[in-house]
Amino acid sequence: MTSLNEQPSAPSQAEEKLALHYLERPAKKESGKRRALILLHGVGSNEQDLFGLAPHLPDDLLVISPRGPFSLGAGRYAWYEVDFSTGKPVFNASQEAQSRELILQFVRQVKQKYKLDEVYLGGFSQGGIMSYSIGLTHPTEVTGIISLSGRLLTEIRPSVKPGKELKNLKVFIAHGKQDGTLPVHYAREASAYIQSLGIQPTYHEFEMGHQINNQVLDELVKWLQK
Repeated sequence: MTSLNEQPSAPSQAEEKLALHYLERPAKKESGKRRALILLHGVGSNEQDLFGLAPHLPDDLLVISPRGPFSLGAGRYAWYEVDFSTGKPVFNASQEAQSRELILQFVRQVKQKYKLDEVYLGGFSQGGIMSYSIGLTHPTEVTGIISLSGRLLTEIRPSVKPGKELKNLKVFIAHGKQDGTLPVHYAREASAYIQSLGIQPTYHEFEMGHQINNQVLDELVKWLQK
């Protein structure tokens, strides 16, 4: 869960014909390009969570927040099931692969539906994990990746193909030094790997736990405005 829970007024429920159910906030003004930010929630949350960030994000962005396909209970969803009982995250690889394909399909549908020039894919925790996986393996589909308190699955590295398209990818990473769920070493490892691919990520560590605070949001907005 994030620590910023303000909800934008009158969110619009989008059409169900796309691969995922989602909420949207239309862009409030036009800029040189049609841009969208797709926000993926963490495990046990839903599409309302990160949609609460929409009022704080740049006005030229279409903000879209989809719901994970796997239900964990009333109002609780995930991109895949994960078990932390061993001290390290053990995840359902089959569900992760299914969600990766669904999100990729959804990104393509959103690009077509809204005639977008740029799409940024980002998320919190498990949403950040999925953003890494899709952006690094399909760099032509997104302009940038945002990982907030996430990690990069080592399992996807064999599918990452170095090249010009990959080097053009923009990456934003923010993580808490006191994160007890996904310790900060995950962010440092991801940053080092991304740099080895020829990408220079924008990287921030903050004095916080597994959360999104105002400092994270401020830096993210600055990055998106560039």
